[in-house]
Amino acid sequence: MRENLHRFFRAARGVGVHVSPAESIDAMRAVAQVGISDRAVLRDALLLTLAKSQDEKLALGDCFDLFFSQPEPRQEQPESVDQDRSQEADQAPSSGAASDADGSSQQQELGPLAQMLLSQDRNAIAAAIASASGAASLSDIRYSTQRGIFSSRILDAMGLQRLRDDLDELTATNPALAERLRAALDALREAVRDTVSQGLALYAREEAENLRNEILRNAPLARIERRQVAEMRALIRQIARRLRERYSKPRKRQRRGHLDVRRTLRRNAAWGGVPFLTTWKRKHRDRPKIVALCDVSGSVAQVSDFFLLLIHSLHEVVDDVRSFAFSSHLIEVSEILESKSPEEAMSEIMSKVGFGSSDYGSSLVDFEKEFMSTLTPQTTVIVLGDARSNNLDPRADILRRISDRSKRLVWLNPEGRLAWGFGDSEMPRYATFCSVVRQCATAQQLERAVSDIVATYQ
Repeated sequence: MRENLHRFFRAARGVGVHVSPAESIDAMRAVAQVGISDRAVLRDALLLTLAKSQDEKLALGDCFDLFFSQPEPRQEQPESVDQDRSQEADQAPSSGAASDADGSSQQQELGPLAQMLLSQDRNAIAAAIASASGAASLSDIRYSTQRGIFSSRILDAMGLQRLRDDLDELTATNPALAERLRAALDALREAVRDTVSQGLALYAREEAENLRNEILRNAPLARIERRQVAEMRALIRQIARRLRERYSKPRKRQRRGHLDVRRTLRRNAAWGGVPFLTTWKRKHRDRPKIVALCDVSGSVAQVSDFFLLLIHSLHEVVDDVRSFAFSSHLIEVSEILESKSPEEAMSEIMSKVGFGSSDYGSSLVDFEKEFMSTLTPQTTVIVLGDARSNNLDPRADILRRISDRSKRLVWLNPEGRLAWGFGDSEMPRYATFCSVVRQCATAQQLERAVSDIVATYQ
């Protein structure tokens, strides 16, 4: 049962439930207390010890039901075989009795798998399939194309080769018994295929999700199909969560400082060096301060949602963030992003200023008039947009003044570099005043860019 629980933990991770080693130990202790005889109690015990949210509870419950459901091979004999046997018994009862005796003696000489199939012991067959699945390492299955390979491995582990030899021998000596065994083998193959499909659903889900996420991470945001929008938003949320996990701990450590071992020992000399009193040393770092300007005009409508999601995550990673959105004019959206969920915040922002005709010059004028005082020598300014201003005055002079007043000016452009400077693109002119200019056409590029920005303050 211990090995079975380990496989269950692996399957649980595959459906998105984070199971740490400590949690798996707690779960095994709980199982040891409640036992495995009552499936309902076992299910409740695992859900209580492993699930940490309602979503995880639902996913883990489905995983439990799928994992502990054992396939039952169908042992159906063809109707023609039964009719032939009954006709033979009616025509020659004495010879039929003799053949039954011969068949019983022959059946005892068959291999274990053949005897199991002919006995039609469903529980024994299910247990044998489960044992062979472990021997064939079914938990290593990752792709649907591997179903045939693992089915063959399981059948080989159950003794398929000996069964084939038995079939060859019975075909020559007892065709009726051979036909029964052949029908039982067909049912066994179907049961094994069901078991492999179950394993694929349990163990390959994580790999399939990772593969899908990897494809999405490198897919151009502007070309995401409608059916992929929800998946991309979930991926952006994962990126935001990684940013929080990666940079929240260093910030806490920075506030506390690092233990000064030499001064601590000197300070506690009166107690024989026992560190009753500790001394901490701190290295001064600039306090993170970010100002983000996000283009939500019609030309970047397909990627503005993802930009806003990432800016929303910045408010959870960095303490001091001021966020602005613009198309033909600029408004501050910091309060909206901090007080509402990502979906609600994006909807409200887009309704106020989104999908308009982009005018970078007018938006920069709005920022200079009302918000230029927010910039300090410690501020990193991030502009997310395609720099297309519809042939209007780009007001690059204002961007130069923004660059002079801030620590860094970073421009993240969703368009490919080959498009910069063509048509109404003002990117080459704006790039002159930027510290960093990056193409951010994919989720992976966005994550790297924001990660590098936040990392400079750690």
